[in-house]
Amino acid sequence: MSAKQNILGVTRDDLTDFFTQHGGSAFHAKEVMEAVYRNEQRDFSKITAITERYRALLEEHFTIALPKIVKVQGSEDTTRKYLFQLEDGRYIESVLIPATPLEDGTRSERMTVCVSSQVGCAYGCKFCASGLDGLTRNLTSAEIISQLVAIREHSGRHITNVVFMGMGEPLANFKNLNPALDIITGHWGLHLAPRSVTVSTSGLVPMIRKLAERENQVSLAISLHGATNEVRDKIMPVNAKWDVDELFDALHYFASTNNQRITLEYILIKGINDDLEQARILAEKAKKLGGFVNLIPYNTVEGLEWERPSDAHCKLFRDTVKGLGVMTTMRLEKGHDIDAACGQLRLKEMKKTAAEA
Repeated sequence: MSAKQNILGVTRDDLTDFFTQHGGSAFHAKEVMEAVYRNEQRDFSKITAITERYRALLEEHFTIALPKIVKVQGSEDTTRKYLFQLEDGRYIESVLIPATPLEDGTRSERMTVCVSSQVGCAYGCKFCASGLDGLTRNLTSAEIISQLVAIREHSGRHITNVVFMGMGEPLANFKNLNPALDIITGHWGLHLAPRSVTVSTSGLVPMIRKLAERENQVSLAISLHGATNEVRDKIMPVNAKWDVDELFDALHYFASTNNQRITLEYILIKGINDDLEQARILAEKAKKLGGFVNLIPYNTVEGLEWERPSDAHCKLFRDTVKGLGVMTTMRLEKGHDIDAACGQLRLKEMKKTAAEA
């Protein structure tokens, strides 16, 4: 791997420090950030706003590296899944998700990218393909940001929203997630509104509190999938360490520091968590939190035996939660035909590579 640092993982403050140590100033950092993120410059030698000396200095210490696009599934006007290969040969996935068309056929300009934060995952959520092969390693800040830059360049689309709902547990990689959030939301970086960036977690209570204390706050989503410990224990191993009560204590703390509505993600799995009593308890907890419930009928994963409930039962569950006064949506998953559930495309590529070895 290259000894140079990928500049896509460097914050403006860190780049300012670099230039200051080499006789430059914040001006040089500003011009470089503008060239990289606004003008999409990928060659330091062409950043003419700074002198040749500083261009050579950048060439010596940094690189601008994007992951290799191995496969793209989906069409231009629908959900597209990207399989990337990193510099060390590992695979990760990202998804580009356009807004759903309205009833009149029009579509908003919202363009969401679902990014990965780790290669694999250690948390073993029972419905998820990401953790089937365990955790390999954390992604660097640059590897997180490079997914967004690569998709923006490949698709030609303006990204408006980012969700950390791809491979991995983002809060288990907080060291690299934190600067990546600064780059995504910084006016000198990708310049997305903090409220349009959502970090999803399986429930790492101490890190939820740490995320709440960020100066530049972002939105939060919780992979809940069970409203009681009895049910959540069947699906979410993390519940053994931080149970539902501890989780909601942390969520109430987050809500007290942030004016963004917390999203409770709830995948409906037949015979596991789709009982209407769960719907009632879920509604009660969401109402106290002032949270928003997003229901997701289970997306089939090869190698797992879970089943999705009938559409009629999913709608009944939704209507039960909504009828108790909680803002509720039911996401009809996009990309079911392109292995859009987290980690599926990566696992297939890993099996293919192993078979060819």
